[in-house]
Amino acid sequence: MNLPELAALLERLGCPVQRTAEMAAQLDKRARQLAERKGRSYEAAMAHLLKLMQQGWAAKERIP
Repeated sequence: MNLPELAALLERLGCPVQRTAEMAAQLDKRARQLAERKGRSYEAAMAHLLKLMQQGWAAKERIP
């Protein structure tokens, strides 16, 4: 997944539009770090991180 695609996905998941490019770059970097450190594929690491982010945004929306 390239950074523009990742940024678009983040926007669909609830990331503030003005932060999608920055967040995409950070997620890409972190997924590569996790993949190397944990012996996972990049795709598995990215899926894990995206799931965590989606859960965080969903929880934030539920808080009054």
